[in-house]
Amino acid sequence: MFKVFIDGREGTTGLQIYDRLEKRDDVQLLVLPEDKRKDIKARAEYLNSADICFLCLPDDAAREAVSLVENPEVKIIDASTAHRTNPEWVYGFPEISEERRREIAAAKRLANPGCYATGFISVVAPLIKNGIVADSYPFTAFGLSGYSGAGKKTIAVYESNERDEFYKAPRHYALGLAHKHLPEMVRECGLSQSPIFCPVICDYYCGMSVSVPLHVRLMDKKATVKALREMYAEYYARQNYVSVANEDEIPTFLAANSLAGTNELKIYVSGNSEQIFIAAVFDNLGKGASGAAIQNMNIMLGLDERVSI
Repeated sequence: MFKVFIDGREGTTGLQIYDRLEKRDDVQLLVLPEDKRKDIKARAEYLNSADICFLCLPDDAAREAVSLVENPEVKIIDASTAHRTNPEWVYGFPEISEERRREIAAAKRLANPGCYATGFISVVAPLIKNGIVADSYPFTAFGLSGYSGAGKKTIAVYESNERDEFYKAPRHYALGLAHKHLPEMVRECGLSQSPIFCPVICDYYCGMSVSVPLHVRLMDKKATVKALREMYAEYYARQNYVSVANEDEIPTFLAANSLAGTNELKIYVSGNSEQIFIAAVFDNLGKGASGAAIQNMNIMLGLDERVSI
């Protein structure tokens, strides 16, 4: 039985991980008493007693937690932004390549991907790796998400009966075009410049869509909608959680919450001979956070990646 400690169990991601793992009979959850939650000595004891630890903390607290781990056998999965571009940590997107999956299996330190980054990378990395566009392509991306990824305080506002009317409309944020997921998006896709990215939070609980438009005339290898759809299907063949919609699955309206409650990510390719629209749809709490973290944990522990996700 594997001992698992979730540092930051009170947040949305930590709670989701706990709820999924408590049903398993191959995991022993180490739960810090409430009065010891901010006790550094107690946290250090639990961190060093576990086989694997999840850090569901703000960046600085995650770095502090890592510094407390002295047991060389402890594996860490950090759900914060703190280590996602650190070359000493493995970036936890197993579908990106077989080499990456092997690195995850051998990892002691793993950075769980950001939600928006997961969607963007799933779409853009295959384009770069197959030489369809150059690393200097002027990407733009549009993201829609439910409010569940915005933190406990914002969730409480959205679910309040006394909320401002503005919360009932979709709201752009990160207007300075410096969203915290951009560094990992650039690094993992091997881009020479950041994409333009200004996401939208909406008045529904969970589910996410990240879309990327392409100009065919700017492609290094001119490709049709059909050719790109086939490229993605081949790239993600035999993956458990990433799939590609067939032509007859392209809807009139693509709902960002259509895969809520799952760990699936589905790529949709549509458009015409001049412009192509590619979207990744998934659950920001599933493949965008807790589901991905448990998938990575399963791989790191040598288990079937599909267990209890």
